[in-house]
Amino acid sequence: GVSIAYTVAGNEEDPAVLMIMGLMASHKVWGEEIVNSLVDSGYRVILFDNRDTGNSEKLDRLGKPNLYWKFFVSSIGFNFSAPYTLLDMADDGVALLDHLQIDRAHVVGASMGGMIAQMTASNYPEKTKSLVSIMSSTGAPHLSQMSDSDEENFSNIEDIDVAGAEAYGFFPEAMPRQLTAIFKAGDRSNIIRKIKVPTLVQHGENDTLLPVDHGKHTAELIEDSQFKVYRDMGHNLPPDVLPLVVEDMIRFFKENE
Repeated sequence: GVSIAYTVAGNEEDPAVLMIMGLMASHKVWGEEIVNSLVDSGYRVILFDNRDTGNSEKLDRLGKPNLYWKFFVSSIGFNFSAPYTLLDMADDGVALLDHLQIDRAHVVGASMGGMIAQMTASNYPEKTKSLVSIMSSTGAPHLSQMSDSDEENFSNIEDIDVAGAEAYGFFPEAMPRQLTAIFKAGDRSNIIRKIKVPTLVQHGENDTLLPVDHGKHTAELIEDSQFKVYRDMGHNLPPDVLPLVVEDMIRFFKENE
């Protein structure tokens, strides 16, 4: 097993919301505003640090994959090994729900966290009351690629000031293993098609990392899902758009209580 750090906000008897953050990010990146809004609206919020981030176990013992090689191999469709998979990361969240004796939760994920949330909804429908997939993707090969400037930022990840990043809740050492999990998962369209729980897909109109067609494709594959696009939102949750994103999320939860 892997030890996972978590924190809980809100009343024990309120419906649970499991929040899953993205690549390299600890739960801190969600920010207090979103958590407080959910608690004030009558939800119990379960936040945790994905394996390799925050106060959860760092899996350096699993080695550091060569990203360029893994990316090349995955792009030509060959199979390869990964230190862990997106499903392993989904299992962490489900194990946490079991540990807290929570039968079912609304599952919310952003970016890579959205991919993990999709895996949770697909593989554990009995644990998933509803799914909210924010600025995420299906991994389908026909979708538009990240912009050149984003690609440049990604390749310079090794030069990041680690201590500075960690103060904001980002853990660059997780990058090679977590990205390999994403490469390994590849096109998840068939997994996403199996999702039958109520689903809300939220995406920023100005997202250059995962352009808006990634969100659109996610919504198209999930029967009866809702799709919301936000102006002035990129691959982030900007302070002026956040209240709207949260409001839509809460309204969606109330519809599916």
